[in-house]
Amino acid sequence: MPLYRFSLVMSVMTLLLYNIPFFRFVVSHSELPAFRLALFTLSLALIMVALNFLVCYLLVFLTRYVGRTIVALSHVLNATCVYFVVVYNTLMDGSMMGNVFNTRYSEASGFFSAPLFLCMFFLGIVPAAYVLLQKIDYGKWKTFGVAAGTSLGVSLLLVLLNFNQFLWIGQYDTELGGLLMPWSYTINTCRIAAQHHQANAEEIILPEASFRNDDKEAVVLVIGESARRDNFSLYGYEKNTNPRLSQMSDVMPLMARSCATYTTAGVKCILEYADKSQLYEILPNYLFRNGADVSWRTSNWGEPPVHVDEYLSRGDLAKIYADEDEHYDGMLFAGVKERIEQSHKNKVLIVIHTSTSHGPRYDQQYPAEFEVFKPVCRSVEEGRDNIEGLVNAYDNSVVYTDFLLSQLIDTLRTMDDWKTSMLFVSDHGESLGENGLFMHGVPLSIAPKEQYEIPFLVWTSDSLRSLKHDNAEIDQHYVFHTVLGLLSVDSPVYDADKDIFDF
Repeated sequence: MPLYRFSLVMSVMTLLLYNIPFFRFVVSHSELPAFRLALFTLSLALIMVALNFLVCYLLVFLTRYVGRTIVALSHVLNATCVYFVVVYNTLMDGSMMGNVFNTRYSEASGFFSAPLFLCMFFLGIVPAAYVLLQKIDYGKWKTFGVAAGTSLGVSLLLVLLNFNQFLWIGQYDTELGGLLMPWSYTINTCRIAAQHHQANAEEIILPEASFRNDDKEAVVLVIGESARRDNFSLYGYEKNTNPRLSQMSDVMPLMARSCATYTTAGVKCILEYADKSQLYEILPNYLFRNGADVSWRTSNWGEPPVHVDEYLSRGDLAKIYADEDEHYDGMLFAGVKERIEQSHKNKVLIVIHTSTSHGPRYDQQYPAEFEVFKPVCRSVEEGRDNIEGLVNAYDNSVVYTDFLLSQLIDTLRTMDDWKTSMLFVSDHGESLGENGLFMHGVPLSIAPKEQYEIPFLVWTSDSLRSLKHDNAEIDQHYVFHTVLGLLSVDSPVYDADKDIFDF
């Protein structure tokens, strides 16, 4: 087969197999009259065919079998991405690709299913095999020049003819870019790589800090995962998902919203002193460098680089506390009291980064005795046809969170020699089928409130601090300044307006 024909087949195949969601979005969101919409849609299809033809031709002509391998791999990736776009209504934008590269096998395996593998086989592996096995006549440079020039010229002409639609395209650029295969994940992977390179740059050191007193003060900061405010009965949810915390009159629920809808950005926001694109010294690093005792405990990932002496995963803690079940986040809370009391310093911060409400298998995030709401759905995919069961499973994870936090508070309450505090704040929210959306990761500018309205719960030992009387919604940056206040830290970056307590 001549290379120009092979490239045309690949381009048309990409259009028909992987970009139907893209055109469905165009049709459903455009306000053009029917005839003009048909012309606009046809123009987009022809531009897509021409550009994909050009890229395929360039790759295969210039690199031969390497290019064919790349084209074959793109079919498998396209099929996988389209499955998640169709089943989970996701976008392959920068946020989602960040989630992909910060997902471990233990989490990703929850998405494995027969429909996914069937989609990958018929829409990915079969076309990929064709790409690798088809004999190709690569042609000469003259043919290459004519094919490349023609496809580029057609693309530019069609773009100019539809120049009046650029405003509409700009309005929906995130959605369109996140649905366009294979450009969505290709371009956004490059963006993530650039961001990762920037994130690994040396952090900007904050000004020196000091402690105002020698009082024994300890703060436990619990970073929740995918906890949405709507499903906490402390905020008015009709199901009693907070049976223990609701009995504690000194637990204070605050109205808060996340800075992002995915873990990496959400956790960074919780730990940084202000909304900064650069990597500034985060809260645990800052306190540790200035003399506090800091411990990081985690069953999650995605946090900025943590520079403290004690960084413990759930597996690390299982070696210390053999009686605890390492499959659940209860392990992260084991021995907190002893850990604080054994400290050789008077200022202690323990950060507990949980994964308690992370999907897609909410039912696997809590022990069996916390399955209060039944029946439960076993996965997000199954939950598309069983929203009630999906919500029940998610609510049970909130009940488990309620248990862990109440147990922690009861433990801290017994430490008479210490001024103790507990802060719980989620990294982001979660969609549970509202408007056909599931889980999280939708760009914040268009995200539904379920993905950014989060719980922010606070408890302090008796008479330690009084809460400011302000019912305004706060953001995650309040954590940094509130912790500095609770540990009596004097610092040039401390902002009293973002400390939720009065002195």
